[in-house]
Amino acid sequence: MGHDESHKISRSSVLRAAVMGANDGIVSTASILTGVVAGGGSHNSVLLAGIAGVVAGAMSMATGEYVSVSSQADTERAALTEEQRELDQNFTGEMHELTAIYVHRGLNPDLARQVAVALMKHDALNAHARDELGITEFSTARPLMAALFSAGSFMVGALLPLSSVILISGPVSIMRIVITAMLSLVLLGALSAKAGGAPVFRSVIRVSFWSSLAMTASGLTGSLFSHFT
Repeated sequence: MGHDESHKISRSSVLRAAVMGANDGIVSTASILTGVVAGGGSHNSVLLAGIAGVVAGAMSMATGEYVSVSSQADTERAALTEEQRELDQNFTGEMHELTAIYVHRGLNPDLARQVAVALMKHDALNAHARDELGITEFSTARPLMAALFSAGSFMVGALLPLSSVILISGPVSIMRIVITAMLSLVLLGALSAKAGGAPVFRSVIRVSFWSSLAMTASGLTGSLFSHFT
């Protein structure tokens, strides 16, 4: 029978990337809009700044994630190459090492050795990658997928506060931007906490506090610099 049991932790990395991208999109875009409005920008100026922020932010997220995850992938490949070389040079020693790992995790020495022998007979490199190096199929780095996912989630999040400018003509209200952003962040925090099995209230308070701080700082900056232009 197949193992179909699902655990929340198995999707934690995907959830983290989605929440981080969307959260960045909401906070960054709302902060830009707030700063430009506080500085006396016209509707067109605010809209242009928001669109530029969405494009720049999405590209920045994609680039940063691609470079970061590519570095992780390079490190994983180097570690696997080194581990394969050690297996080729000292297979018995690597078996003792794997046995010691299982003993440390609570198995008695005889059972630990049986497990190590069986796993290394099946796939020695995979056994060491998983139990010695901590590299699994869930954690293996995929740079392009990570970049696209981060950029996409950023854009989805950014469109929420930007919609408060696009859909309504006339003077742009800071309060409307902030309310739209905060409602979006509260909903995002609640959904991510629910999906990950974390406390909803704590997640909502955390994201609300830091996001409101960012928008406040941006608004004050825009207001301050408006006096020098």
